[in-house]
Amino acid sequence: MISVEIIETPGLGDRSYLVSDGNIAVAIDPQRDIDRVTALLAERDVRLTHVLETHIHNDYVSGGHQLARLAGAAYAVAAGEQVFFDRTPVSDGDEIAVGELRLRVLRTPGHTHHHVSYVLGDAAGTIHGVFTGGSMLFGATGRTDLVGPAHTLELTHAQFRSVRRLAAELPAETPVYPTHGFGSFCSATPVSEDASTVGAQVRTNPALTLDEKEYVATLLAGLDAYPAYYVRMGPINRAGPPDVDLSDPQPVDGQQLRRRIDAGEWVVDLRARTAFAAGHLPGTCNVEFGDNFVTYLGWLYSWGAPLTLIGTSLDEVRAARRELVRIGIDTLAGAAVGDAASLAAGGELRSYRVSDFAGLAAACASRRPRVLDARRDDEHRATHVRGALHIPLHELSARREEVPGGEVWVYCGSGYRAAIAASMLDRPGRDLVLIDDDFDKAAADHPALMQTG
Repeated sequence: MISVEIIETPGLGDRSYLVSDGNIAVAIDPQRDIDRVTALLAERDVRLTHVLETHIHNDYVSGGHQLARLAGAAYAVAAGEQVFFDRTPVSDGDEIAVGELRLRVLRTPGHTHHHVSYVLGDAAGTIHGVFTGGSMLFGATGRTDLVGPAHTLELTHAQFRSVRRLAAELPAETPVYPTHGFGSFCSATPVSEDASTVGAQVRTNPALTLDEKEYVATLLAGLDAYPAYYVRMGPINRAGPPDVDLSDPQPVDGQQLRRRIDAGEWVVDLRARTAFAAGHLPGTCNVEFGDNFVTYLGWLYSWGAPLTLIGTSLDEVRAARRELVRIGIDTLAGAAVGDAASLAAGGELRSYRVSDFAGLAAACASRRPRVLDARRDDEHRATHVRGALHIPLHELSARREEVPGGEVWVYCGSGYRAAIAASMLDRPGRDLVLIDDDFDKAAADHPALMQTG
């Protein structure tokens, strides 16, 4: 009996897979924290024989190199990829046969030049699924601009042809198992489903519902900014990442925190945004721990700078560390655990107000408060608060002096990015108000606030 187990990484919007016939197993696109895979292997009492990569990843550090070495498994990477470690090169048409499993390699360039997909079958020739990496996603395709702007047009055309090939060569009932698309910026557009088949994609995927010219124009027009740390992932993965380290960071007390803040180091508070707004150490940045944590901290972080975390518990700090090693932030300067008051070392705390779009509407009825939109360009272009200053969160560090002093209301799509922005702007002379609210609902409830285009 062939089984496919999904290993979710919601913080990065990715999935890895473990395929087994009950005796042996194959891992596809494993994340850096390989203990999740080894735990499944032990639980299922199966032996790992192969680790397969669909491509050299641009959004996370792969665990494939370490996992294959520790398990004594073959490590399959596309033959065309330039890597600096031993691997089993695979090319279009190759078949990996082990136990009852048969995995056929299909060349599907687009997301990267040498991207491949793996068609899962059994010894009898029955197809059980296809692992599509960053090619065919659920109602979308992988973005094509991560290799570099000079290659984007070529790869976009290649992506169209690759998805068409998958649809042409596989039965309609074939389950599709993509790596990206569940919130990942590797997806050109948001995915529309949580599970799908090739036949369903024929009806919904833009590469299969549009002609090539329309598809290329639509995809290119939709490409927007992606996390800055992406440029570091490819070189790390090509070199063969160092072994993962999930050990606890050194504990830090309030006096040490103050010295690090005063020295301009990164001190990141993981608490909920409303708790941070109610009271926090001056000079700290609030990146609430949750599914968006690693994407936005990784995007904003000054790579290689000392990084200290403040968490409500050691378990929260450990979970944050796990997220960070997935994008190659391996070294923490330390961590402090406790509430803001206990870590203030006798110093004063800062705070700012929290409101919603109804509160902003009421404020606009009596005065003209300054408003900051921290969303991406595409979001702002669609609809925004009338008169809002627009600075995408990932540009704020370099443009914070454009934000005036005095009263400033800060919003995004949900409050998450706005909270990070507010924490970055918080200083004497600014009266910040965090809008912790859903923008889409507000656009419907308060149309007078909004401007389209």
